[in-house]
Amino acid sequence: MTHDVSLKMPTRRATILGGLSAAAFITLAGPSFAAEKIAIVATTGMIADAARQVGGDLVEVRALMGPGVDPHGYRQTHSDILAMTRADLVLWHGLYLEAQMERFFEDLGRKRAVVAVADALPKDVLLGHADYDGRYDPHVWMDPSMWRNVVNEVADALSQLAPEHAQTFAANAQRYNVELETLASYAQETLGKVPLDQRVLLTAHDAFGYFGRAYDFEVIGIQGISTNSEAGLNRISELVGTLVDRKIRAAFVETSVSDRNIRALIEGAGAQGHNVAIGGALYSDAMGQDGTYEGTYIGMIDHNVTTIAGALGADVDPGGMSGKLRTGS
Repeated sequence: MTHDVSLKMPTRRATILGGLSAAAFITLAGPSFAAEKIAIVATTGMIADAARQVGGDLVEVRALMGPGVDPHGYRQTHSDILAMTRADLVLWHGLYLEAQMERFFEDLGRKRAVVAVADALPKDVLLGHADYDGRYDPHVWMDPSMWRNVVNEVADALSQLAPEHAQTFAANAQRYNVELETLASYAQETLGKVPLDQRVLLTAHDAFGYFGRAYDFEVIGIQGISTNSEAGLNRISELVGTLVDRKIRAAFVETSVSDRNIRALIEGAGAQGHNVAIGGALYSDAMGQDGTYEGTYIGMIDHNVTTIAGALGADVDPGGMSGKLRTGS
């Protein structure tokens, strides 16, 4: 069942580091766009996509992390620093996703408008993790109904920066959130076709917790919620036993994580007489190639849902929700 948190969001969503209000930051930074487009730098492709949807023709958005880039270990480059210090607004995820960049954002937030778009989510809807005391699973984009709240956060940040366009941003966010609810409904219906005994999603790292909660799947990640954690031999051996004992038919690689652990599992299961297929490559921490349908947030989730459902026994249209998926992608 989809976990809808939209009614639990606070009226004021903006979460900006440094202890100052959004208005204080914007006054301090001084908008540089004037009659030009609002310059936005976003860390992940998912956030950049949300900013483009909400900002429309009023914004120019740059994503720091492109296809296949792992945000857990990403460190800002010289060109990243230059772009962010010149931007009117910097959007990052928060929840310890960009773990290597947190100190930089703390410093930048004293000079520029810097918003952690997922930090405003109510803590009671976030998933904790035994390995990370006091921190939460950051992969909230895996549930489109939760992602609507991040879209609203982006709209709030833009409205505070350019209040004269607030109505436009609100209307764009509302339109896009309707599309996200259509996506969530497609996911619910499509994943509901997977046989109950096959609703096990085994992936390279534990990025699909919110997906599992929303669509009633057991999720097993070889690594933890951060790809910086390592999977030891005992963990691999344990999961080989799980594959064999439960006759799990497919495991999934991720486009932003090495596939070596998945292949080790498949080889281990094969040595015990159980064949496991690679169910496909999923987009976990990064979207697809720029300019493609899979290079949008909706395309990313459509691809994942359709790939997972098809590999685990559901009868699905390989073109996905609206026939836009590239077959074989």
